[in-house]
Parts: sequence; C-alpha cells; structure tokens
Amino acid sequence: MDALRKQASKLREQVAKQQQAVIKQFSGTGYESSDVMVIDEVEMQRHQQLEKLYRSTRAGKDFQRDIVRAGEAFTAIGYKQIETGMKLSEDCCRYGAENINENILARAASIYGDSVKHIAKEQEELNKLLSSQILDPLRAMVTGAPLEDARHLAQRYSRMRQEAETQATEVSRRQARVREAPTPENIARLHVAEAKMHELKANMAVLGKEASAALAAVEAQQQRLSFQRLVAMVEGERNYHQRIATILGEVEAEMVSEKQRKESAPPAIPLESHSEKMMYFLAEAIHAFSAGSEKELSLNVGDYVVVRKVSNTGWAEGECKGKAGWFPSGYVEKRQMLPTSKVAGEVY
Repeated sequence: MDALRKQASKLREQVAKQQQAVIKQFSGTGYESSDVMVIDEVEMQRHQQLEKLYRSTRAGKDFQRDIVRAGEAFTAIGYKQIETGMKLSEDCCRYGAENINENILARAASIYGDSVKHIAKEQEELNKLLSSQILDPLRAMVTGAPLEDARHLAQRYSRMRQEAETQATEVSRRQARVREAPTPENIARLHVAEAKMHELKANMAVLGKEASAALAAVEAQQQRLSFQRLVAMVEGERNYHQRIATILGEVEAEMVSEKQRKESAPPAIPLESHSEKMMYFLAEAIHAFSAGSEKELSLNVGDYVVVRKVSNTGWAEGECKGKAGWFPSGYVEKRQMLPTSKVAGEVY
C-alpha cells in the first residue's frame, strides 16, 4: 500500500507540473522573456501593465540614444564645416587683397570670404544649441536615476514573481502531502507554505504598484522631454538655415551690385603721349548729369563740353568750366569740330 501511495503521489506531482507548464505557456509573459505563471487575475493585469511600461520605457530610452547619436554626428560635421569654411575664408580674403585692383573676381572673393566667417559663427552657435538644449538633457535622461530606479523595481517584481511561482509549487506539493497523509506535521508545513505564499502575494501587490507608478512617471517624462527636444532641434535648425539664407542673399546682392557698378563705371584714362595729335569736338549737354565719383563730371542742361574721348561703353570724357571727368555720352550732342590747338581759345 505504501508503494502505491508513493507512486500515486509522484503521479499527482507530475500532473501538477504539467498543468503549471501549460499555464506558463499561455499566460506567462515577463519583462525579459520570462515564463512566470499567473497567480491570479489581479496579478496578471498588473504584470501585463508592467511589461508594457517596461518595453515602452526601453523603447523611449533607445530612441533618446538615437537622437543623441545623431546630434553628436551633426555636431562633429558642424565643426568640420567650420574648419573648412575658415580655411576657405582665409584663401578668399587673401586672393581679394592681392588682386584688389585687377578685376571684379577679387572683390567678389573678398565679399564671400567675409560671409563665410559669419556662416562659421552661425554653425558654431548651432553646435552650442545642439549640445546644451538637446544632447545634454537627453543624456541626463538616458543615464538618470529615475529611469534606472524604476526599471530595477520592475526587475525586483519579476524576481519576486518567479519566487512566488516556486512557492506556489511548494504549496501544491504540501497540499498533496496533506491529502495523502493528513498528519499534524504535514498540516503545519502546509500552513507555513501558505503563509509564505500569502506574504509574497502581499509584497508583490505593494511592489507592483510602486513599480507601475515609477515606470509610468518615467514614460511620461520620456515622452515629454523627447518631444520638447525634437521641437527645439527643429527650431534651431530652421533659425540656422534662415540666417544662412539671409547671409548668402546679402552676399549675392552685393556681388551683383558690385558687378553692375564695375561694368557701368567710366573706364580708366589711358596715358597718352603729349606729342600725339587728337581731334576734340564741342558738345552741348541736353540732359543734366550728377557725378557719382571724382572721376565723373557733373553737367547742367545747356553746358558746353569739350569732348576729348568717347568710350564704347557709353561714356565720354571731357572738360567743362575748368573741370574734367566722365559722363554718359548720350547726355550730350555734338555741336562743332575743333582741333586740339584751338580748344583753349574756343571754350572757356
């Protein structure tokens, strides 16, 4: 009979283990691929909530790390752009200084060289913003105590849940022993096992609530901080590109203006031999002209001018009332041809 009882007891234990395995397969989830059995419905709901929060905070942490890595890459590229830009600025300014009186390209190089310095300064400001307003707060959140503390609570809950599983198995075994042999000793051991199980469930309830509250708070903080930092990054980059566009727009306008001014300016007066015989002519101003530089000659309607040279750029050089300079050739009309030797006597 004793042998039959022992065999029956072993069979019951095997059946209980198989039942627990089935329950684990369909009910257990866990935070780190755990297969802990479900103790009751309340615990199951709490466990699912913790698992969801644990995964959410882990995904939030990974996303914040992704932003930090991207920000660090942007910053590194920014400093490389600053270095390259400053070298280009020096080269442009040096070329402009060495060739300032030769062509429009020298002036354009100087203008662009100065603008690159301002662009580099804006890039440096963007790097500072990325570091102080995006990277530093996110790094602090990723490695901060609140997140780690909350996750440790969840992990403690998971370990306690596994301990409860073991204790539940012990309670089942003690119950089987009591059914098999209801001796005072077996009954006492069952009571001890049930009391420990009750204590574990009570502790799990307290720890589960604490872990859920901590993870929920961290999740909300992660969502809020990540969103704020993304908005700050977008605003920073938008302002940076707007300022760069403004700088480049001003540079382009200055280059075009300089080119137009250079093309419309009166040509330089070539050196001529005093012995060279030239034919001057007398002209009358039909439009008023106001000189824009020392090289130009102001005219009033009706003034007579001794025109000494006409350029194919639309400018003429001559003398009026004791002053010489350039003026638009279309502003005067030819009146009389005079040889060079007669100019002084014919025109005052």
